Amino acid sequence: MDATAAQRHEVLVLGAGYAGLSAAIQLAARTRKRGNLQVTLVNPYDTFTERLRLHMTATGQDTAEMRLPELLDGTGAAFVRGWVTAVDAEAKTVRIDDDRVLRYDTLVYGLGSIADTVTVPGVDDHAYTLNSPEDAVILADRLARLDGETVVVCGSGLTGIEAAAEIAEQHPELRVVLLGRQEPGARMHPKAKAYLDAALARLGVRVRSGVEVVKVPPDGVELADGSSVPAGAVLWTSGTRVSPLAAAAGLTTDERGRVVTDSALRSVYHPDIYAVGDAAAIRQGYGVMHGTCQGGMPTGVHAALSILRVLAGKEPRPFRFGYYHTPVSLGRNDAVVQFTRPDDSPRRIVLTGKRAAKYKETVTAAPWPTFARMKRMPVSGAFWPHGGRHTRIRSVK
Repeated sequence: MDATAAQRHEVLVLGAGYAGLSAAIQLAARTRKRGNLQVTLVNPYDTFTERLRLHMTATGQDTAEMRLPELLDGTGAAFVRGWVTAVDAEAKTVRIDDDRVLRYDTLVYGLGSIADTVTVPGVDDHAYTLNSPEDAVILADRLARLDGETVVVCGSGLTGIEAAAEIAEQHPELRVVLLGRQEPGARMHPKAKAYLDAALARLGVRVRSGVEVVKVPPDGVELADGSSVPAGAVLWTSGTRVSPLAAAAGLTTDERGRVVTDSALRSVYHPDIYAVGDAAAIRQGYGVMHGTCQGGMPTGVHAALSILRVLAGKEPRPFRFGYYHTPVSLGRNDAVVQFTRPDDSPRRIVLTGKRAAKYKETVTAAPWPTFARMKRMPVSGAFWPHGGRHTRIRSVK
């Protein structure tokens, strides 16, 4: 190893979701001319997963493909394809596919979350998920082979609502049932919720709230009240879980396995590890942030800028974030957008119909040009492509 390589600071970014990719691009683009810092992004796939469009993939619709090497092109960041199988926080190493070891000086942990398929018996064996494009394609194939059967969507959160609406619109020959503990849009303003309810009814989605799924056999779901709902396919969107790697590495995690961070997004007791996106338990004045693409990119950018401040001998600034909106697709030409206060509580302002659908598409497509801009210029401003409010961050000189 030459002297230059020995003195180079190695930053390893785990996970190329909205948060991890933002961290890698922002950090690498700012330091590509320095030569004393190397950024490496690790991800199991070489394409970027647009989680906001997976319900479209699940109904057989084509979506654009973004290749990670192309997104990183020109930044100086390296890309490693592989599954992270272990993190050694003491040795500062990460094991990839059980046969490769990468070392780091600073780690950005952004492995995200997936649907919780282990808590309820039968889910892992018999239900479909939207964890990845591959999972969505498998569901699309199944839906295309059904003939007038019932599709049960478990989980009345945003993912469940969008999936149920998309399936009902694209497959009018199927019966779609949306099950959940709460009513869809329960946190919305009454005006937004009324529009959401009417749209689901128009699409023929049967909603059953106040129910709990306790088992998923091969031919439907079983509920806590003893009843069952027969189905030709079950889509599971109820609850999420994160990778156990952080806890196994000895990092402090919350009850859901998310990395507990300080105000600068550093893992408590491990200041050389930053946690971003869904993998992090980030506390704000209103409570712990919930997993959302809206907050993912700001956490990634903030982690990148914090790393640069530390390397420059400065203290990182606290992360501050407030929610701005909740856009919900209701098929291809309909949507409802609930604007929110920073703590995610609903405001009276609501956008519906085609205007809302156009708004949602703008939000969904925003990361593409944003990633391109990140490669050319520092991020500034108080608003982000997915709508979150964030404190203004100045360049690190």
